[in-house]
Amino acid sequence: MREFLDMGLRNLAIVVLAMLSAHDVVAQSWANSPNPPVPAPIEIDSGITLGDSADALSLENQALRERIDLLDAQQQATMQSLDEMREQVERMGIIERYQDGIVICQTPDDARVPLLMRFNLNTQVRYLNTTSCDDTFTDHLGVVREVQKRNDITVNRSMFILGGYIFDDRLRYSSTVWTSAGAASIVVAGNVGWQFNQGLTLTGGYTGVPGSRSLVNTFPFWTAMDRSMADNFFRPGFTQGVWANGEPVKGLNYLAFVGNGLNTLNISATKIDTNLMFSGSVWWEPLGDYGPPGKSRNMYDDYSASEETRIRLGTGFTRSREDRFSNLDQSTPDNTSMYNSDGVLLFSTGAFAPGVTVDKATYTMWAIDGGIKRNGLAINGQYFFRRVDDFIADGPLPLDSTYDHGFELSVSYFVTPQKLSIYGRGSRVFGQFGDSWECAGGAKWYPVPTERMWMQAELMRVEKAPYSGAFTPYTSGLTGWVPMVQAILAF
Repeated sequence: MREFLDMGLRNLAIVVLAMLSAHDVVAQSWANSPNPPVPAPIEIDSGITLGDSADALSLENQALRERIDLLDAQQQATMQSLDEMREQVERMGIIERYQDGIVICQTPDDARVPLLMRFNLNTQVRYLNTTSCDDTFTDHLGVVREVQKRNDITVNRSMFILGGYIFDDRLRYSSTVWTSAGAASIVVAGNVGWQFNQGLTLTGGYTGVPGSRSLVNTFPFWTAMDRSMADNFFRPGFTQGVWANGEPVKGLNYLAFVGNGLNTLNISATKIDTNLMFSGSVWWEPLGDYGPPGKSRNMYDDYSASEETRIRLGTGFTRSREDRFSNLDQSTPDNTSMYNSDGVLLFSTGAFAPGVTVDKATYTMWAIDGGIKRNGLAINGQYFFRRVDDFIADGPLPLDSTYDHGFELSVSYFVTPQKLSIYGRGSRVFGQFGDSWECAGGAKWYPVPTERMWMQAELMRVEKAPYSGAFTPYTSGLTGWVPMVQAILAF
């Protein structure tokens, strides 16, 4: 309906402008014509003197001039109103086109076939330098291993998303192309869902396993440059599955998920085992929404700088029986979802004992998170507990299980509201085979009036990173100072 209103306003503006232009053209042509129209001769009563006629004509001319001045003023007012109307119509078009993403197509509410197609983009360009870090590290068995150093500029992540509804506004869909130049990886994923009501939506497809807060609709609106060291070590990853989510009670949200495994990116279905993974997350916002509506709804920082205090309390749980997805004669596994706390892949040969390879293991992880925001200040934290047991290996192992725990904490503040923020953060892992820690400080600058685009710089100190990921700043055994600069656009 609004599209028809916009069209009507534009057409009305065009008609009025055309009429005014025609009036100006006619008036101008009369003024410049060598033979302008001559008014009919005025018959003068013989009883009226020539002086009386001149006075009457003078009065008539004065009235005409006043009438012309009035018409000119009215014309100027009309033109000003049309200019304002045109700006308003154009502004309405821009606002409607951008609705938490670029709306490519949207039918009226009473359309025979309801349709919404929205385009979203997430792009992260980052410079990373780890060349000042140590060259090697030593695992818990005394094996000296190389630290993979980096000094590069990469399009670290770029995601193209088309989503919306079709045939019925409850039938939801999305199609995502996820790329990482740093990891030389491309994943094409699709989701199909049905929204029964505010409290229940069922969806099937590809998504993040909701065992950690950073995997529940928060990307890329974290305080740090990326997920923290501890989060990357403990968290699950991405896989295909079915999930239910919603807000059955105001402020209480949930996401329950059943999927193929902890992380099956680039793993074919023929390699995935028959065990399913179970994960879920629940979070409560007792004082109102943690952030404004939209894509940045779960943003860690307080960009909006509201004077009202907002609180988030959440928890997540994940359990999965994992397979190495590779034959035992291959020393490097395809399953890279779990690391020991000394930075060695759990499924790699020699991770627990020389020459011994673990083929299967059970992962159980529980996380508790919390956050508070007020007047541009935001404090967010999360604690992790992980147990890995029930090993099946091709040789004897020195233990039956491993237990690791740790935390992450960040504090940020907008020194210039919605323009410049500074932050400090840290994380730590207390591990079965050694401890690790990191601390960092940085700043974010928002060059345009939106939280969807920012530039960021950070200096990080890491000690014995227990995790390695190509699209993260971390590599196993990393110890030293790490500078980073990045730009993110997420609309």
